[in-house]
Amino acid sequence: MLQNVIIGQYVSTSSILHRLDPRSKLLCVFLLVFIIFLANNWIANTIVIVFTSSMVVLSKVPILFIYKGVRPILWLILFTFILHLFLTREGDVIFRLGFFTLYEEALRQGIFIAIRLITIIMLTSLVTLTTRPIDLTDGLEQLFSPLKKIGLPAHELALMMSISLRFIPTFMQETEKIMKAQMARGVDFTSGPFRQRIKAFLPLLVPLFISAFNRAEELALAMESRGYRGGIGRTKYRVLLWKFKDTMALLFCLGFGLIIVWLRFI
Repeated sequence: MLQNVIIGQYVSTSSILHRLDPRSKLLCVFLLVFIIFLANNWIANTIVIVFTSSMVVLSKVPILFIYKGVRPILWLILFTFILHLFLTREGDVIFRLGFFTLYEEALRQGIFIAIRLITIIMLTSLVTLTTRPIDLTDGLEQLFSPLKKIGLPAHELALMMSISLRFIPTFMQETEKIMKAQMARGVDFTSGPFRQRIKAFLPLLVPLFISAFNRAEELALAMESRGYRGGIGRTKYRVLLWKFKDTMALLFCLGFGLIIVWLRFI
């Protein structure tokens, strides 16, 4: 399951999403996350699903690869859906069995929340899947550049976020490796009572923390040996260029947002 995590990974293909400026992709995904939460009816949510599916097709990232990355989160989405069925008590009664009563609004809100979570995860994952880590860092730094006026280190913030995303797959691979090493020594992570399984995972924490600190120290030494001193006075080998297609992508997302807002009030 851990090796299927897609957050922080980059898939090199030739698609229109890969050729977009990282700043336009970041702005679009920030806007889309806000827009998706405005969808409050079946028509709007259907459009959101169609839009997200179209983005996946345009990215040319294998659908099976994205599905494997989303699959570990389906349990969380299912839990949220079931939680709505039990806690929301609005609308007409659809089904009643003993102490459990299913309301129309509970089913509706549960489905809408599930759609929102899945589409947001897929759209945000497409940003890292279609953007190289170095370009993502440059894009974040330029978007954070207005923060320099109030004394916040834009370059360091962007670098910290990109390094965090970059090392998520590495951290997951390290976890998988330690789990396999402990399973070879007789540790069972898959059977027994839930409390016993939790106890079996506790020994993972010490080697994981040690590995994370060692990797952070190695990265710090490597950056220091290459003369890294922060963002002051640094020049860039690759300069980001905002093109016409980036403007069109942002306008397309704005138009999509206007449609969702209009559907919300009809």
